[in-house]
Amino acid sequence: MVNLTGQQFIGAERTGSGEATLLSLRAADGQPTSWRFYAASPREADAAASAAQAASADYGQTSPQARAGFLEAIADELDAFGEDFFDVVHQETALPLARLKGERARTSGQMRLFAQVLRRGDAFAPRIDTAQADRTPLPRPDLRQYRVALGSVAVFGASNFPLAFSTAGGDTAAALAAGCPVVFKAHEGHMATAELTAGAIVRAAAGSGMPPGVFNLIFGGHIGARLVQHPAIQAVGFTGSLRGGKALIELAQQRAQPIPVFAEMSAVNPLVILPQALAARGEKIARELVASFTLGCGQFCTKPGLIVVMRGSETPNFVSHLAEAVSRSAPQTMLNPAALEHYRQGVTRRESHPALTPLAQGPSADRQASARLWRADPNAWLAGDALLHEELFGPSALVLEADDERHLKTLLAALQGQLTATLHADEADAPLAQCLMPLLGDRSGRLLFNGYPTGVEVCDAMVHGGPWPATSDVRTTSVGTLAIDRFLRPVCLQNVPAALLPPALQDGNPLNLLRLVNGALTRDPVQP
Repeated sequence: MVNLTGQQFIGAERTGSGEATLLSLRAADGQPTSWRFYAASPREADAAASAAQAASADYGQTSPQARAGFLEAIADELDAFGEDFFDVVHQETALPLARLKGERARTSGQMRLFAQVLRRGDAFAPRIDTAQADRTPLPRPDLRQYRVALGSVAVFGASNFPLAFSTAGGDTAAALAAGCPVVFKAHEGHMATAELTAGAIVRAAAGSGMPPGVFNLIFGGHIGARLVQHPAIQAVGFTGSLRGGKALIELAQQRAQPIPVFAEMSAVNPLVILPQALAARGEKIARELVASFTLGCGQFCTKPGLIVVMRGSETPNFVSHLAEAVSRSAPQTMLNPAALEHYRQGVTRRESHPALTPLAQGPSADRQASARLWRADPNAWLAGDALLHEELFGPSALVLEADDERHLKTLLAALQGQLTATLHADEADAPLAQCLMPLLGDRSGRLLFNGYPTGVEVCDAMVHGGPWPATSDVRTTSVGTLAIDRFLRPVCLQNVPAALLPPALQDGNPLNLLRLVNGALTRDPVQP
């Protein structure tokens, strides 16, 4: 039996003031479930930020091994969830059980991956330049650099991944791994899921001996601004709309002490099909491509929403195969009623737009989204028409046709920043593909060949980021172990006595780290 209180998680306490007025809704029909939640008051938001700040000093000083154990304890708690938990998540999101179990495995898996990062010492990135007392004209002091936790982090969860990008998702995992306490603002689309997941994190914290306040969670649609502006918060992690991300960035910059916002926001993720690939396997690509942009009802941030081809003898057949596949795509339930309404409004805008020609529509159904396909006017695209460059969250895509290679490069040069870009190319397409790679690489965080971008591997090499407006900081990723860098800052220690040096910088290298010592990478102890 699922037991939910609807209260905030603040420090070691559960609190809820006023009345529980926030309703959890079933995604399938928009009707309320039996679960109600308390909207956090400004005072509670402040208390959550203060609780994180109170935990910051102790938690930031925990050993990598202790933090790794904490992350693994969270993973164990998540893996222990049973069918009651999945029933709750399904009610709130309409996601099928197989998808939810896979996402749970990804969520616990990334916790364990960051635990590995901590144990191998990547996060410290130590650099040591030993003293040179006899150097002229001036001696060099002993200088030792390593990275420390940035401080308390506010995290805003995504709607489309209620587990992997939400309460215990990548931003939370990376921040906790870095030594940063977290204040999480639950997404209104899956509040019951958030409460159950938060309970797992809090149990793991208590069992691992972590300080109260290392993880906090608050509910409410408008309390996020208060959280971002609280002086205890030192960074923000966000996954959501461009509009929401821009609002948080503005708030963060208006503070007396501006802070970074690491926001993953918007992308159309172009997929470019070169002529020989189109001729050799156009029908197959069409089927797989429609399956990709309708996967999960088109609610993946890596959905390929822009299909770019060159006009040729094979192009009409390819577009026809695309349209046929779209027309056969079954309607699907979106994550929540708000997402469905937003999608339908977007479809209406595109249907009446003079630069878009409807090509296909899937079967329609009440309270479900149908697949859509349009052809875009290249001139309007090059003119920067906002609607053509805008992401539409849902099972839809645009087809953009180039006249020739030169026109293709011009169209791609007009792209905004993207999370992904994909090239389908056969051997004979290699010269053109080689020319396009730098162009697409400048505009995306991940460049794929002969595949589809839906599906993001959680590993060391992954980049889930990109230039604006895909993300707010092109130098980072929100998936993969490099995500920890967002919540760390470098500190240089000068002439610190050996007895006071942290383990990562001690001469003997007790953590056996790979360190840059006097310009050379080594695990050897520093020689006196």
